[in-house]
Amino acid sequence: MDDAITFSGWEAVSDNTLSTDEDPKSGRTYTMYHGTHLRIAKTIVTNGFQQSKDGMLGAGVYVSRNIDKAKCYPLNTDKKEKVVFKLKVRVGKVKKIDRDNHPMQKTWHQNGFDCAWVPPNSSISAIRTGREEDCVWDPKRITVVDVACCMDDAKRKDLRKMIHRQNGTDDMCSRCHQNKPAGRHDIQPCWDCGENICPFQRKHACHP
Repeated sequence: MDDAITFSGWEAVSDNTLSTDEDPKSGRTYTMYHGTHLRIAKTIVTNGFQQSKDGMLGAGVYVSRNIDKAKCYPLNTDKKEKVVFKLKVRVGKVKKIDRDNHPMQKTWHQNGFDCAWVPPNSSISAIRTGREEDCVWDPKRITVVDVACCMDDAKRKDLRKMIHRQNGTDDMCSRCHQNKPAGRHDIQPCWDCGENICPFQRKHACHP
């Protein structure tokens, strides 16, 4: 073929992902993110999240499907002191809150809901970035599964080890960071660049 494109690598895409502008379905489990201070990260991994006493949506644990939103927190904190956790969240029954002074803005749980969801570009004045946000009432609905962002490599590795131990997934592949229930993953050099890769990695691209 005259128009053949030379490319080395891949990117796996899950068809179960939910974009930030899609309504979350009640009863489902979704990938979300939470930004916190590095000094309390180990406590969260070991003991789980604690409800905030109050906030825009009242008490609960604040998370987002938008990783850039999570990267903003904690506010007024140096990037080196931040960590963003990747989470699995069982949303339960979801209530959409899309405007200021919504009648259930802080009482959604008392009305039988497990999670409040603010869609992107809502009419809530407190969210100036237009990014979506979620508040989960019960911290037990949230599982930390990985470290999405942390500038300190050593601390990121330590936190990942803690997460794997906490979740009973110590037997993790060093390349794809997934559990290996069926035995060792077949780590081999890339056919082009020579970098060691795992066939279960989400993405790999050769660098010149």
